[in-house]
Amino acid sequence: MADSYISRRDKIVAAAIELIGDLGLHALTTKNLAWKENISEALIYKYFGGINEVLSEVVKEYAAFDMNIQKTVDRLDGTYMDKIKYYADTYATYYDNYIGMGAIMLHYEELLHLSDTRETISECILKRNEFVCGLFEKAIENKEIRAVFSPKELTLIFNGIFSEGLIERRTRYSRKSFRIEIKEMINRIDRMLRL
Repeated sequence: MADSYISRRDKIVAAAIELIGDLGLHALTTKNLAWKENISEALIYKYFGGINEVLSEVVKEYAAFDMNIQKTVDRLDGTYMDKIKYYADTYATYYDNYIGMGAIMLHYEELLHLSDTRETISECILKRNEFVCGLFEKAIENKEIRAVFSPKELTLIFNGIFSEGLIERRTRYSRKSFRIEIKEMINRIDRMLRL
């Protein structure tokens, strides 16, 4: 019943995200997408100008999700470290439950080389880094954590935890959810920086 409220265009984008999550970016073709959605390739062309436009919409959805999390974190009360933890928890939960979106992060390099996605993914990455860096900067200024690392270095560590964590999830089975693993790592870093 709820399915009837989702447009065919949105269903195609969601299927594209799942396809990327399951088989990788190279598997995103109109043929594979039509097969996954159980529709004709011609129907994809009714809604999109081609597979590059589908991919562009996937990246726009990913970037919009990113911005929404940042807006939510901005409105939170609490310390800046609380905000960082909430931010990490939200991403990890989302990546646990929507594997395809996590896969987008693993394809940043390739997406930066495609003319249809370069600008959107570049802006998304830069805004995310600026946002996280700002949170760490404020946490240091407010003496929530020691300046063992610069805010930029902490941002690189934070992003590395996610990208390497996602790669590890794809190569090794873990009994813990991605969310729990990320939470444990962020808490250890927090304790180390507070000592």
